[in-house]
Amino acid sequence: MGGARGAGWVAAGLLLGAGACYCIYRLTRGRRRGGRGLGLRPSQSAEDLTDGSYDDVLNAEQLQKLLYLLESTEDPIIMEKALITLGNNAAFSVNQAIIRELGGIPIVGNKISHSNQSIKEKALNALNNLSVNVENQIKIKIYINQVCDDVLSGPLNSAVQLAGLRLLTNMTVTNDHQHMLHSYITDLFQVLLTGNGNTKVDASFLSLYDSYVAKEILLRVLTLFQNINNCLKIEGHLAVQPTFTEGSLFFLLYGEECAQKLRALVHHDDAEVKEKVITIMPKI
Repeated sequence: MGGARGAGWVAAGLLLGAGACYCIYRLTRGRRRGGRGLGLRPSQSAEDLTDGSYDDVLNAEQLQKLLYLLESTEDPIIMEKALITLGNNAAFSVNQAIIRELGGIPIVGNKISHSNQSIKEKALNALNNLSVNVENQIKIKIYINQVCDDVLSGPLNSAVQLAGLRLLTNMTVTNDHQHMLHSYITDLFQVLLTGNGNTKVDASFLSLYDSYVAKEILLRVLTLFQNINNCLKIEGHLAVQPTFTEGSLFFLLYGEECAQKLRALVHHDDAEVKEKVITIMPKI
């Protein structure tokens, strides 16, 4: 593999950490475009679902009404409320699948082109939660180029930029879509270097490697670590003890505190967690 492409994979590893804390902490809380194709009918009650006082998780019928409302309304206030409600409900795995089956992903995805920056942000947040589902990523990947363009062209540290980074983080946790960021890596890397604390990784990120953390979360952060290892291995940086900038994701992952946590996870009760840790341990 050429040096430029190899460097691209390494930088992709950095991008994985840009919004890692946010997107993984969110896990701890919990048909085609067009109304005629969905067989949806307008219902005034759909707006009631967005008023902020409805706290229950929406069922399939309610999500269908909400998607119709989002697609049919031109009112930016209603649109934003609908996106927030959809995004909150997309934090639940069962609804991630339901929204996809109802054709909701392109309905939400179309809103990232909206001129209203708040609507764009809320649409990105909803896609971010939907992207936790691997099947959803197949449909969401068509928006990656636009999200990269918006991240790079928008104001530094803006809400839209951060929402875009969080979505790109989820979309590149596995190797399936990392290649789609290759031409953007240099500029994305610059965003990470110049952005404020919101685009960086806090030391509390390491708490996600504690043994009491839910299996789903552990496997996700361990996969993140494994992918970064693979990136560094391509460039030969693991052949010798690497030196990383303090405060960077690499500095946290390859420090002694993280090493201690991984050694403890070798004795985890879950076999899948143990296997994942063992694949990482020889490399740190």
